[in-house]
This record gives sequence, C-alpha cells and structure tokens, in this order.
Amino acid sequence: MTISPTTGTDPRVTPHPGPRPTVQLLDVHKSYARGPGTVPALRGVSLSLTAGSFVSVMGPSGSGKSTLLHCAAGLDSPTRGRVVIGEHDISAFSDDALTRFRRDQVGFVFQSYNLIGHLSVADNISLPLVLGGRELDPVWRADLVAAIGLDGLLDRRPGELSGGQAQRVAIARALVTRPTVVFADEPTGALDSRTASDVLDVFRRTAARLGQTVVLVTHDPRVAAVSDRVVFLADGVVADDLGAPTVDEISSVALGLGR
Repeated sequence: MTISPTTGTDPRVTPHPGPRPTVQLLDVHKSYARGPGTVPALRGVSLSLTAGSFVSVMGPSGSGKSTLLHCAAGLDSPTRGRVVIGEHDISAFSDDALTRFRRDQVGFVFQSYNLIGHLSVADNISLPLVLGGRELDPVWRADLVAAIGLDGLLDRRPGELSGGQAQRVAIARALVTRPTVVFADEPTGALDSRTASDVLDVFRRTAARLGQTVVLVTHDPRVAAVSDRVVFLADGVVADDLGAPTVDEISSVALGLGR
C-alpha cells in the first residue's frame, strides 16, 4: 500500500517544520502478552520525521524507546496504527514484502554490532547486498569505507577489531544499500567518549551527504545533543519534543521524566 502526496497526512499528526517526511508513525500502539493479559509498550505514538534529519529518542527505562525503534524499522509490528516510510505503509506489508523492503530501504545498527565472526570486514559490509541479490558498486564501497574510516581493515575479522572499529563496520553495513532511513539502538553505549564522538560524526556526515533520516535511541544527553531533534518518551507516549537542544536542556527534561 502506498500513500499519495496529497492524502498521506494524518490529522492526528502535527507536521514537523521542514521537508516532506520520510518516516511517519501514525497513532502507533504496541502491547505484549504477559500472563493472562497484555502490557502496553506504546500507547498512541505519532511522529513525523523529515529527510536528512538526525533525531534522538530518549526516556526512562521501560518508556518504549526500543519498541518504537523496532516498530518504526519494521522489525516488529504495531498492535494498532501505521508506520509509513517514504510513501510505503509498511504496516500493511506481508512478511516477505516487509523483509525485502527493510533489506533495501532500512538500515539498522545494534549496540552489540551483530557482525558475522567468520566473515571479513569487507564481506560483513556487503552482506545486505549479497542477501538481496544485488551487485556491490566498488566505487561506492570505497567511498563509504573511506568516509567511515575503515581503510586498511577490510581483510580483518570482527574479532580483530576494537569496539569503535566494529561499530564503524556495523554502520557501513547499514549504509551500504543507501537506505532511506537508518535506525540505531544505543550505538555508542559500549564505546568510550572519544570513539563515541567519532561514531556520531560518521552518522552525521554520511546522513547529511545521502539525505537520510537517522533515528537513534540513547540515554546520554551528550549524544542526544548532537541531534537536530530529541523526542522524549514516557509510559509509551511522547512526553516532550525539543529542537536543537543543549545538553543542559536535554538533561533537565530527562531528569523531570525520571531518566
């Protein structure tokens, strides 16, 4: 299912100023079974994220951050509501169609990297293309490797890399298909401050260059302050939404929410 440019908006969503949105969550609910009942993780979240934007998602433990990210990325399905990437309502896709769309249009970076131990760095980066039956553009890979700072490491295995290097490989793998949107779940959580800063710089530069939307879950106000926008969740709903905030402003809101 697609949404046309003239009918794709939802009256429940206040459009975020700027270019046309590339990611929309429309009244998204998500509940999980627990015993005889269910526990809500998201309770009617509506967001509109624009092309080329860098958005951080924050909130207390259990606020629904990772659930939001997984639903937005198509890794989990909403109990109710819609997720739209570009003009595609991915919540209406079949499992096979969603797998293909996610492989081609969505990049995901996990805190644990999720690299394949017996594959080289080069093969880990190209894996999404191999799985999709697509040819790797050697010029694009060389450009990506240089931009992310992986020159000289392509023949190594993940076990031979530092944490920062492994995360850079994970980012390169997420970007190699030139996806519309990149999601990252605590991508700097296991890194020292200098390496984390370098990784964030990679996100910003590559996203700006490719016009991608980046959505990043973090608990660190210093990481969130690199973003264009910070969305705060609490009890499964959007509790606040700040544009270009400072570390102090982010910390103040987070403290008020009980981070």
